[in-house]
Amino acid sequence: MSHSALKTILTSAVSGMILTIAAQGSAQAGAFALREQSTVGLGMAFAGVAAGSANLGSMFWNPATMTKMPGWQSEWNLAGISPYAKFRAGAGSAPAYLGSSTGDLGEDAVLPSSYGSYQINDRLWIGLSTGAPYGLATKPDATFPARGYGYSTKVTSFDINPNVAYRVNDWLSVGAGIQAMYFKAKYKSYFAPAGAPALNQAFGLEGDGWGVGYTLGATITPMQGTDIGIGFRSAVNAKLDGDFNGLNIPFPFILNPALAGAAATFPTRPVKLNITLPETLTVGVRQQINERLTLSVGAEWTNWSRVGYPRVVDQTNGGLYRGLPALTLDYKDGWFFSVGGEYKINPLWTVRAGLGYEISPIEDRTRTLRLPDNDRIWTSIGASYNFNDKITFDVSYAHLFPKSTRVAMVPGNPSYSAASGPLVGKVSAHVDIVSVGLRYRWDDVAQTIPVEKAVVRKY
Repeated sequence: MSHSALKTILTSAVSGMILTIAAQGSAQAGAFALREQSTVGLGMAFAGVAAGSANLGSMFWNPATMTKMPGWQSEWNLAGISPYAKFRAGAGSAPAYLGSSTGDLGEDAVLPSSYGSYQINDRLWIGLSTGAPYGLATKPDATFPARGYGYSTKVTSFDINPNVAYRVNDWLSVGAGIQAMYFKAKYKSYFAPAGAPALNQAFGLEGDGWGVGYTLGATITPMQGTDIGIGFRSAVNAKLDGDFNGLNIPFPFILNPALAGAAATFPTRPVKLNITLPETLTVGVRQQINERLTLSVGAEWTNWSRVGYPRVVDQTNGGLYRGLPALTLDYKDGWFFSVGGEYKINPLWTVRAGLGYEISPIEDRTRTLRLPDNDRIWTSIGASYNFNDKITFDVSYAHLFPKSTRVAMVPGNPSYSAASGPLVGKVSAHVDIVSVGLRYRWDDVAQTIPVEKAVVRKY
């Protein structure tokens, strides 16, 4: 591998890291995960990404897909996410909340990602991807009376993922990689008894840290024009260090309103939190129908049920902080299914479209205002323009239609607070996503190392 190639790939990774850490995350892939890792993939609702339909961006889901990318290539993507979610309290809520609204809970986000791959010989590739697999940003209006159920939430992440892929023969490729993930979470709430605004006091929890995981994948080409892929991203145990700031909350009052006159308060304390981010398994099939049309399908499983109830631990004495509950992330597993296709109009232009359905890991009994997630339909379109044999521009748009969503902070919901009282209502929501991308070939296309095509087989 040349020094210039290594320098280019590393520079791309560092640039992506700076952009990603600076960007805000807004979850659009079930719970607080982010799926918008590829402009081309977005244009087909991520159908067949594990089989290579997202070009170099497929590396995020399956490192083995690099063997379909000849020579020395890079890709940069920038997705703009505009979520809208508005909650209105209705029947069943405490009188102080009836008719109140959060305003728009969602916060716009910009999500960058980058990829680079280098073909060493006719069998071996190395690559590097950067992105933000997780992110979330929600905040109600400052006048919303039920701030005791979560005022603001912000989750950011950055993942650097070096990969290697090996072409075993003309029909089988395998790949593997290492994930090094930075994860940061910031929660702000109010101790806000229903109907007692004078007693409202803010408190917050903030922490960040790193975790390590791995990626695995394989692609099978049983015949020319047919690609099957399976990719796995492991769980990552992120170990966060941070602070809990209780400000001026009367300590006994947070446990027992009858003791509101006591003067004790929560001091700022160093805390730690271990959160296990879930593994993901993605499968995809890509079928070339003719020289112009290619169809793809895909499915993805995410093991959100492993997250559970991460405990916040007081680092000053190694125990659970007095009165501070665990984070209630009691989710079920998430699923995503999609179909899509792309059509090559001419050597310059390619268009694509896709349709997806996502089963949210968040159920009615555990849903909160911090993340009022629900099942949703994805619709998407996209296009690519080959400027020349080195430069390709990509653009995609997606609109998400979530199901009608109910939030019920009542007994039985793990986040229910007797002091705050019941809060029941519906969330109206939609999401718009626009993504742009640039693909670049650094090498001389005419001198690319040849790669054998699959032998046509009969079964």
